[in-house]
Amino acid sequence: MNIVMEDQFIKTASLIGDPTRALILWTLLDGRAFTATELAVSANTSPQNISMHLGKLLDADLLCVEKQGRHKYYRFSNKEVAYALEAMASLVPKPKVSVENKTENYPPIKFCRTCYDHLAGKIGVALTDSLLEQKIIVEKNNAFEISFEGEKWFSNFGINLEEAQKQKRIFLKPCLDWSERRNHLAGSVGALLLNKMISEDWLRKTKNSRAIIVTAKGEKELLRHFKIVV
Repeated sequence: MNIVMEDQFIKTASLIGDPTRALILWTLLDGRAFTATELAVSANTSPQNISMHLGKLLDADLLCVEKQGRHKYYRFSNKEVAYALEAMASLVPKPKVSVENKTENYPPIKFCRTCYDHLAGKIGVALTDSLLEQKIIVEKNNAFEISFEGEKWFSNFGINLEEAQKQKRIFLKPCLDWSERRNHLAGSVGALLLNKMISEDWLRKTKNSRAIIVTAKGEKELLRHFKIVV
């Protein structure tokens, strides 16, 4: 690593490491845009303080801001910021689970959630495992690729891969899941899969949370297409 890259890495790590800025970034992992006021409430800080922190994150190109009417909305500047934060969260020590608690249901946020714009949690990892087992996607050199059979599968599933490739973002990639400590599917393909399952009412978003509800229809379809038992 050269000196310039090393300095940039240290500056970025220091920015993210601040408790208030870490809370801002964690809130934005929801995938939605938030106003400064909303982020101040989430980070439990004053409007004056939040402006200073948002300014630093904007200067570092970790965030971007869009003006709509009288309000300014903040979001990640690119998808890679979300991937990096999700990967960082996987470094948090896994809590010890007693024998009595091993059979308890997963908390909703760990069972099924969004990771910015794609599916994560136990269901997200299980979905990725199924795609790999069915050879719809294949893993090569720690990366994901879509197989020839997979191209047909996605087409039959109603997902246009040509349109996904035209998007100015990563097409397909593994994203380390912080609760499962294994990869789920990210990139434009992962986003399209989540949108498809929401539009078909397999999954439903919840208000003020990244947790996702699996519907009765979703339980049947996840079992039929991916052999996932909910």
